[in-house]
Amino acid sequence: MIVRAFLGPLAVTFVIVVFILVMQFLWKYVDDLMGKGLEWYVLTELLVYAAASFVPLALPLAILLSGIMTMGGLGENSELVPMRSAGLGLGRIMMPVAAFALVLAIGSFYFSNNLLPIANLKFKSLLWDVTEKKPALNIKPGAFYNGIDGFSIRVAEKDDDTGLLTDVLIYDHRTPGHGTGKVIRARKGTMLRSSDGRLLVLTLEDGRFYDEQSSVGARDAKQPMMRGTFKRDEVTMDLSGLGLRRTDEELFKDNYKMLTLGQLQAGEDSLLERSLVRMTEQVGHLRNSLYILRKDRRLMADSSILGPVLDAYEASLQPADRVDLYELAMNMARNNKSFAERSLEEQHQRAAQIAKYRVEQHRKPMLAFACVLFFFIGAPLGAIIRKGGMGLPVVAAIIFFLIFHIISFSTEKLVVAGELPAWPGMWISTLVLLPVGSLLTWKAAADSPLFDRDAYYRGWERFRSLFRRRHEGTSTLQ
Repeated sequence: MIVRAFLGPLAVTFVIVVFILVMQFLWKYVDDLMGKGLEWYVLTELLVYAAASFVPLALPLAILLSGIMTMGGLGENSELVPMRSAGLGLGRIMMPVAAFALVLAIGSFYFSNNLLPIANLKFKSLLWDVTEKKPALNIKPGAFYNGIDGFSIRVAEKDDDTGLLTDVLIYDHRTPGHGTGKVIRARKGTMLRSSDGRLLVLTLEDGRFYDEQSSVGARDAKQPMMRGTFKRDEVTMDLSGLGLRRTDEELFKDNYKMLTLGQLQAGEDSLLERSLVRMTEQVGHLRNSLYILRKDRRLMADSSILGPVLDAYEASLQPADRVDLYELAMNMARNNKSFAERSLEEQHQRAAQIAKYRVEQHRKPMLAFACVLFFFIGAPLGAIIRKGGMGLPVVAAIIFFLIFHIISFSTEKLVVAGELPAWPGMWISTLVLLPVGSLLTWKAAADSPLFDRDAYYRGWERFRSLFRRRHEGTSTLQ
């Protein structure tokens, strides 16, 4: 019975949370999706992959909400009282739902480790193709349209019903090095697409053309500019560049979000090995560039005699040669400083990349553990407040989830920046809420009136009575 009561709110809240996260994604990329003539199945596929990528984050919040609603509903309907009167403790009542939450946590980890990398791969590759797709063919009056490769088109007026265009101006810059060498202007024209949609045919009437045959900037141009008029002409344009071109998914498969735990560990080891090799090369380069007298092995072996030898060498030089030597030394110092700064920046970037792999390794089990943790926050909290529905439980769930999300987001940034190690940096959000869950579970099991206003009022009155009795027992005689 309790599991059935838990499944309904879980399904509803999970769908709502995923929908909210998908809407957030749409608001972020709405400018990249609008006006490109995408088919409905492409958008549906993109939203499905986006929803799949939000499942590990949405599941803990759904468990938290459904736990509060389920236990709060049982308490509000006075169903917990007879259970407790029959000798069932809160732990025994929550045990079936806790086992179900544990199964959900295991499923969440399996999804994050095995299915989510595939969904992320398809989502990122499709999102890249959609955002890189050129806008759909939509020529607006009075504005130049540059969506067709090699052409810029402007019309004064356009009839959407008949396709009639007025005052058509076309710049043809398909020939490399000729700029806008060919210009066509017509009084009117019509626009039609081929049956397969790959070609656009413009039929122009009463116009003139200008064709510059020579290359732009050529001083020895021998070809004249051609110009003429026409009564009727056709211009064919290739629209294949406007379609959605799918990128090979192999280009995205090495991203850290598309890897399982085993692949992440292998990728981290490879990055560490390459970083060590690169650091060794940089150190060797700096050492070689700092040896002033590299040919003298005795000086290299014994640095204590290097100073006197250099002083004697400097004293033997003529003033002009000494100035050249100082200039050479300053140039070497500047070059080595620049190389050291570039090397340090490169090492920081490599460390940040390695940190991202470690973040993803800890994110998968951390979100799975958050499912269990949020259940032991939501279910006891619902048993204490004894309120079901979408009112107070939603407010309490949002507060706890915001605390978890803000801490998790902040510590992830610190881990990537190198300020914190991946452990315990990625687990701080759960470690902060773990005492809260333990406290709520203990208070709910002990029937503690944690949110009972009258209980706090009675405690305050007892506290005040101690001072009143002490004041009454004090003599007022001087």
